[in-house]
Amino acid sequence: MLKTTLLATGLAVLLALPSAAQSTNSGTDKFAQLETLLPTPNVYRTASGAPGTDYWQQRADYNIRVRLDDEKQSITGDEDITYTNLSPDVLTYLWVQLDQNILDKNSITTSTQVGEIQPRMPFQAMDYLQRDGFDGGFKIGEVKLKGGKALPYTINHTMMRIDLPTPLRPKQAVTFSISWRYNINDQLKINQRSGYEFFPEDKNYLYEIAQFYPRMAVYSDNQGWQHKQFLGNGEFALPFGDYRVSITAPADHIVGSTGVLQNPNDVLSSAQRQRLAQAQGAKSPVLIVSPQEAEKAEQTRAKGTKTWTYAAKNVRDFAWASSRKFIWDAMGIKQGGKDVLCMSYYPKEGNPLWGKYSTEVIAHTIKVYSKYTIPYEYPVAISVHGPVGGMEYPMLSFNGGRPEKDGTYSADRKYGMISVIIHEVGHNFFPMIVNSDERQWTWMDEGLNSFVQYLAEQEWERDYPSRRGDAAQIVPYMRTDKSLQTPIMTNSESVLQFGNNAYGKPAIGLNILRETIMGRELFDYAFKEYSRRWAYKHPTPADFFRTMEDASAVDLDWFWRGWFYTTEHTDLAIAGVKQYNINSQNPTVEKGRQRELKEQAPRTISQQRNQTAIPRTLVDDKPELKDFYNQYDPLVATPADQQRYQQLLKTLTPEQQQRLGSGLNVYEVSLKNLGGLTMPVIMQLTYADGQKEIQQIPAEIWRKNNAEVSKVFVTEKPVASFVIDPYQQTADTDQSNNAWPQQAAPSRFELYEFQQRTAPNPMQQQSALQQKEQKPLTTPASSSGGTN
Repeated sequence: MLKTTLLATGLAVLLALPSAAQSTNSGTDKFAQLETLLPTPNVYRTASGAPGTDYWQQRADYNIRVRLDDEKQSITGDEDITYTNLSPDVLTYLWVQLDQNILDKNSITTSTQVGEIQPRMPFQAMDYLQRDGFDGGFKIGEVKLKGGKALPYTINHTMMRIDLPTPLRPKQAVTFSISWRYNINDQLKINQRSGYEFFPEDKNYLYEIAQFYPRMAVYSDNQGWQHKQFLGNGEFALPFGDYRVSITAPADHIVGSTGVLQNPNDVLSSAQRQRLAQAQGAKSPVLIVSPQEAEKAEQTRAKGTKTWTYAAKNVRDFAWASSRKFIWDAMGIKQGGKDVLCMSYYPKEGNPLWGKYSTEVIAHTIKVYSKYTIPYEYPVAISVHGPVGGMEYPMLSFNGGRPEKDGTYSADRKYGMISVIIHEVGHNFFPMIVNSDERQWTWMDEGLNSFVQYLAEQEWERDYPSRRGDAAQIVPYMRTDKSLQTPIMTNSESVLQFGNNAYGKPAIGLNILRETIMGRELFDYAFKEYSRRWAYKHPTPADFFRTMEDASAVDLDWFWRGWFYTTEHTDLAIAGVKQYNINSQNPTVEKGRQRELKEQAPRTISQQRNQTAIPRTLVDDKPELKDFYNQYDPLVATPADQQRYQQLLKTLTPEQQQRLGSGLNVYEVSLKNLGGLTMPVIMQLTYADGQKEIQQIPAEIWRKNNAEVSKVFVTEKPVASFVIDPYQQTADTDQSNNAWPQQAAPSRFELYEFQQRTAPNPMQQQSALQQKEQKPLTTPASSSGGTN
């Protein structure tokens, strides 16, 4: 450190006057407000981020009847949709989503896929490309108005426009029906969000069924019809409504579904009904269908069918699962004064993991998410194990995580299973309740959900091995080439590095807000307020950004701009440190300090060598050449020095006199923002006596110069070192420039003895094979009659 002294009386002036570098902006005002980027507030969505006085949203109610063909792996169905226009607009047509058309032979998704052929490709990849002629798209039968009049319609890939015979005016409703059929995909070959798994050992199928019916698209105040084509990544935008769904399946199947079972007497045995009632107040999961009963069912093939009828109120979607292989357990909890039945459906191949953990994880997830958002109000929450690795629907989710056939599993498999259940069950809150537009903004459901998932994981087990949560976990992504990144505020179908961008970066950004920028109390209050305001409504990014600021009084525009709208990264650096001590003006003190510094100063190489080379100088030999200055010591305090000091003290106030003799240490630390992303400066000071202190400097330190600033620290004790972000709170991508004095980054390398290894040649391989088979080696003859 560069050490010098300064006058205490000028210290306040020095700190009050920024240098030219500190007051010169680097070209972009990273603290500019987001008004130019966010939509203008109106009567539908306010500047505070809350729904406006005239906020509205449409409603779609469904009565659906579907039949599962277990022989042909297909579904046929028909539905009645009652669509209520609660907008101020007159609608002449309606848009319906046909998301199953992503598996149509002429799918726009397949035709727009890009990629390169690799020397080695898994069979599954080729199965997906070729699909063996599989056609899984909707085959629409009839579209009719209530009363039987046919409605004209036009199918555009995954969207269908239905033209209304008369305009649908505000506050009016229309009821129409659609019939359809489609083939179910083999999920292990054609990986989608639903499908079937075939078990060759017992020749049974397990079905996880979603996007199985034509669904109403969203019509909203902020964009009109959301009819962006479904290409695969951007999930779903759906209105709320009530559902009644009747599912006809083989009589020996167990069917789990969104909603509440309406006809248990028709489909469950008396023992199963009794166990289900017992589960409502149970402290641990109760088996409704035991492993022994499921294995027995696997051996049967019922010729008849049963129809399971489920009803769900105020949900945005519906999904179900069916198999004769299902083990079924349940446990009831209280949440917000209401009963919630947590249930799991899984084949025997899922045990012992699923029987031990699944339902307990569901209950834990509902409790933790309710604490950080809003109370869970749906009557059931379900986790189903089958071929879909992880997918969410209201009250029901599909989850992976299967142990080995011998029942063993790795730690990664265990925690991976727990995490995916937390994540998918957590989606009940985002976006099933806080109903964001997934087709446009994946991060609004995946990112927010991944953040609360992290909180739930940490409340499951101390030091739970979460994949996404701590700031340091996003650093490898932030270090990647900028051409491989996209801003978070990128449409779902255009996002690069989907998991990092749509899940990890927004989730970790929220954790940085909570732990480092806002603090837990302010963040948690604002996050709950956002959840409360937009429960069962359609929020946009602006509503989230504005609510988080409105409820906390923290200006976060700089954070949204940098973290969400750019691909800049965090790299704060200490460029240098200058040390100052206050000049006390006391001649005894100051001259004594000067003498100490002089004595500690190293002698030059010439001085050291002259000590031997020149044993005596001329003055040593002729003392008569000495005068006053050969005896004079300028570092001795004289009476005149003391007199001047006393006169100075008379001109100072008692407070100024105390400051003059305080012996404070003053450090000017030069900071640089090399990554471009604005962040608070978390500075750790380690004092000479070993004590440590953390000083958190808000991000506004960069407001007048986004690139470099100097910060002055005044301490009573001398500082031995300064370190930025010692606990890796800000996703700093380069720790090597965070310390002063600079610290070497510890690492390791491995010593080994070099040995040239080559693969066996073909003869060696043949010899080894024949020796193994105990056959004599025959060497082929050359063309000249000799041997090779």
